[in-house]
Amino acid sequence: MAGGAPALPVSPPASTVVPAAENPGRIGRAEVDGIVVDVFLEPARPGASLRQGEEVRVRLEFVDANTKAPLDGLFPGAWIDALTPAAKSSDAAECKAKIQGFIGGSLLNPPEHDLNAYFVLGLNEDATITVVDPLFAFGGSKLLDMVFLKSAGTDWALSKDQLRLYVSMAEAGEVAVVDTETWKVIANIPAGQGAGRVMLQPDERYLWVAIDGATPGIVAIDTVELKRAAILPTGGGSHDLAISGDDRYVFLSSRDAGDVSVIDVRTLAEIRRVAVCKQPVSIAWSEAAGAAFVACEEDGAIVSVSPDPERPLTRLQAEPGLAQIRFAPGGRLAFVPNSKKNVVHIVDASGPRIVQSPDVESEPDQVTFSEDIAYVRHRDSETILMIPLSQIGHEGAAVPVVDFPGGQNPPGRMALRSPAAGIIKAPGEDAILVANPEDRMIYYYREGMAAPMGSFQNYSRQPRAVLAVDRSLRPAGPGRYATTFTLGPPGRRDLALLVNSPRIAECFPFTIETNPDLPDTRVPVVVTPLQPSGKSAPGREMVLRFRLTGTQSGKALTGLSDVRVITLLSPGVNRLPLAAAEVEPGIYEVRFTPNAAGVYFVFIEAPSAGLRVEKSPATVIDATEVSVEPPVETPQEGAVQP
Repeated sequence: MAGGAPALPVSPPASTVVPAAENPGRIGRAEVDGIVVDVFLEPARPGASLRQGEEVRVRLEFVDANTKAPLDGLFPGAWIDALTPAAKSSDAAECKAKIQGFIGGSLLNPPEHDLNAYFVLGLNEDATITVVDPLFAFGGSKLLDMVFLKSAGTDWALSKDQLRLYVSMAEAGEVAVVDTETWKVIANIPAGQGAGRVMLQPDERYLWVAIDGATPGIVAIDTVELKRAAILPTGGGSHDLAISGDDRYVFLSSRDAGDVSVIDVRTLAEIRRVAVCKQPVSIAWSEAAGAAFVACEEDGAIVSVSPDPERPLTRLQAEPGLAQIRFAPGGRLAFVPNSKKNVVHIVDASGPRIVQSPDVESEPDQVTFSEDIAYVRHRDSETILMIPLSQIGHEGAAVPVVDFPGGQNPPGRMALRSPAAGIIKAPGEDAILVANPEDRMIYYYREGMAAPMGSFQNYSRQPRAVLAVDRSLRPAGPGRYATTFTLGPPGRRDLALLVNSPRIAECFPFTIETNPDLPDTRVPVVVTPLQPSGKSAPGREMVLRFRLTGTQSGKALTGLSDVRVITLLSPGVNRLPLAAAEVEPGIYEVRFTPNAAGVYFVFIEAPSAGLRVEKSPATVIDATEVSVEPPVETPQEGAVQP
């Protein structure tokens, strides 16, 4: 929003009401131009005060001053900002100036919390999920947290309220359930080795997990009880999922078996299995056609399967090499990339028929959508293509295509593939986010721009997919908007509120109290690696040494008996915990032998010193099948940094 923000007119004086017992959590009320807005701050613990470090829910309620009818479609924006110690509240002029700076993108006086923000998540190759705040300057983002998984994530699904994230882990054979308010894994649910594609029903009653391992099948997970509700065997090979819009049927394609299983959600049982083609690799539901459409790699067929067993299959013939099939908004037009022929087939499901097949770049593998544009990603080209949805669907007509670079390397190229989207729309913006694994970056593009507006560091990790968790004020009922945030340090604050039409710009003061139960949130230990080289070879023992220093004292931490080194082979496999011994005051050592070629990530934990593995910096060891320097008997201090 930087540059040229319009000046805010001073609204009529607002009548601010002190919270009363009959309105618990209300910090104020304003009436402007016939609209009454009530502002609530509701702690996660009912009846609790507003204490630093705790989650709080912001709730805004808008009603017509005369009719008391709730008002929708107002699109409020809000910020939390500190008041000077002597100030009880901001006057009208100060409030307008403060909001003017926030919407103008002031770098000198940023708000303490931007309640219009979203977080960017990267599904990485090393059994982690990075959580980044993209509002801390493009090209220099802030790492908010990191979620550690049991093994590398395969696919993920986000609940509608965006408070829960489900992540399948093929090697671990489980589904991690992540609380997106605390960024903690609250459950690991057994699913089966090879847990792959995941999908929530529209009503979110069950999470469905495709199992691609030695015992292929599909698992239904009860999202209330967080446990398996059903395990159904299916055909072999990799699988894809589709769910009917009425929550009645689940469709599972099985690549090696060449069939589709149709599952009745009410009985959690397979009701039929349909042979469709050779190597069905992807399936998607079309609400417009009332059928699931399957893309087949080997024979190039596109086949529709109906829940109704009396309705015959419909088969369209393209060429071998088909990849992921996905429907554009509306469910009528499907995009099917052909990675061998370098085209994208556009299918009109109402026919059904293939209406257009525009040429694209090398090895297209995935298509994702905003409301107006289809984005085509490639495995062998850094170019991303944009196809306007308003100008397609006309049989035989030319397809207009605009391109832009999705990084230095092809964004679809990755060692460990994921069916999750590598390109998504940024919440509330005409912009997209592009995950580029080889660049180790997530790029931010404004729609229509030929170059990225910025990029988010992914902290040396390879993002195979990207997701946005929206923390902005969202509709929460008639005339209501809500979001959550974590309260900052103790002191007086303003909640600054802006509504564009009608223009409302008001500030509501409140106080954050000291939290005596809040632990020191700083990482308490500085880890300094002391090995002479980050290179080794499979089967060759190496010595890992590191110094542990207290963050507050700056002194060496001695006598710790619970120091452990955790090693992970990229992309997050072969997790190995090793007990470390103190060999000199504050210096700890383990001996580690890489058992396979590859890149290893090394983390440190020392619970008694407050160092958790998820807060540890990562050291990288390159253990490849190449000759290495002779081992150094006594490691010396080096400049290796995490």
